[in-house]
Amino acid sequence: MAYQGLRGFIDEVERLGELRVARDVDPHLELGAITELAHHRVNGPAVLFDDIQGYPPGYRVLINSLGSASRTALALGLPTGRTWKELVPLWRQRMKALQPIPPAFVTDGPVMENVQRGADVDLLQFPTPFWHELDGGRYIGTGVLDILPDPDSNWVNLGTYRVMLVDRNHVCLYISPGKHGRIIRDKYFAAGKAMPVAMSFGHDPLLFMASSMEVPFGMSEYDWAGGVRGEPVPVLKGPVTGLPLPAQGEIVVEGYIHPGDVAPEGPFGEWTGYYASGSRAEPVMTVEAVYYRNNPIILGSPPGKPPTELTAYRSLVRSALIHDQLERAGVPDVQAVWTPEAGGTRLLIAVAIKQRYPGHARQAGHVAAMCHAGAYLGRYVVVVDDDVDVTDLNDVVWAMCTRADPEQSIDIIKRAWSGPLDPIIHHDRKGFNSRMIVDACRPFEWRDEFPPVAEASAELMDRTKAKWGDLILGPAPAPVGAGR
Repeated sequence: MAYQGLRGFIDEVERLGELRVARDVDPHLELGAITELAHHRVNGPAVLFDDIQGYPPGYRVLINSLGSASRTALALGLPTGRTWKELVPLWRQRMKALQPIPPAFVTDGPVMENVQRGADVDLLQFPTPFWHELDGGRYIGTGVLDILPDPDSNWVNLGTYRVMLVDRNHVCLYISPGKHGRIIRDKYFAAGKAMPVAMSFGHDPLLFMASSMEVPFGMSEYDWAGGVRGEPVPVLKGPVTGLPLPAQGEIVVEGYIHPGDVAPEGPFGEWTGYYASGSRAEPVMTVEAVYYRNNPIILGSPPGKPPTELTAYRSLVRSALIHDQLERAGVPDVQAVWTPEAGGTRLLIAVAIKQRYPGHARQAGHVAAMCHAGAYLGRYVVVVDDDVDVTDLNDVVWAMCTRADPEQSIDIIKRAWSGPLDPIIHHDRKGFNSRMIVDACRPFEWRDEFPPVAEASAELMDRTKAKWGDLILGPAPAPVGAGR
């Protein structure tokens, strides 16, 4: 990799010219509002907050770390300076060759520069933002790694499950039903056992990306990140829990969640763009130790109304995952997949195919809706012909409006996997939702008779752009829907 740890990543981002530094910012709402400004800008900058009001100089927060194509490419070891559309095939090729590499245990690391145990633990010293105006508290864990061990195997799961600050040595952890961490947690609670937990609040953004994506069940995100890096992630054996801690982390805590220990958690503005779940009692972790670097950095990635940092990098990674899973399920001639930011990269999936047989489009739509990377809290899948640019929402909606007849082109899947964050599901019926599969391809039986598209041929357009493009087009705009 071209960098080591979060600080090495920040140095590389500065070399790219994509880092901004903000000083004397109020962590109550103002920091969160600045974050929204950065999130909503196409390829917006990463922002490092320093001299935060009420906290010592050097105690910092980094936001929007993966909010541009170049910064996401940097984390994934791909060429910078490319568009999201250009990165998708590069990442798919890299992903197919990826071989997991387990982490390497080391005896020391920068995260151990400061150690607090027992009564000395004080999480209130860190500049934890109050991100959104209607939040139920301050969330120290948004770009977080929650490190949870499976009680039935050697598998260690890293998940990004939001973490709310309760007091100096307690945090509240929310995990949606069906997530790997929730399955692990339920095993401990069913056995009446306390669950060991470690949390990292600042680290290599690649680890954050791994923890927030659909890494296969049973594979540690450390192993996946090591495969991307081409070398093991250095970890320390946690003195309290024995869990692997990122040695180059900025702030790491260890402790236990005991069955029955709960506190009010939420509400919190989420990736759907809504406060879709209110306050409820959630498990509380008692923090027994905190380790942190001198001048520590919190990695912040608060969700919210799209577009955000989350929808930027997840569009790339989830699109590639769904494309791969479609192929592995035996769906032929998938030309492209894109998960638009407007749908939070989950609620809308666009799939382009080269039609080969009757029912091909329906097959692609149903598999995309229910494969591992597409199953959780989806809503719409639109399948289009290969002349449609799936990264351009205007193109996708045009195909849907002109090649799909509602009476014949729509399938509905009922009782699919949803969750508490689904805003359209009433709070008494959370858990299930429905999916709409829109076959927006030319009807297979008479596709050759379908009216031709009223536009210049690709060859004519290429010649015209070469001759007149600078005069007419000027700088190329970002495609609608591809966002960043």
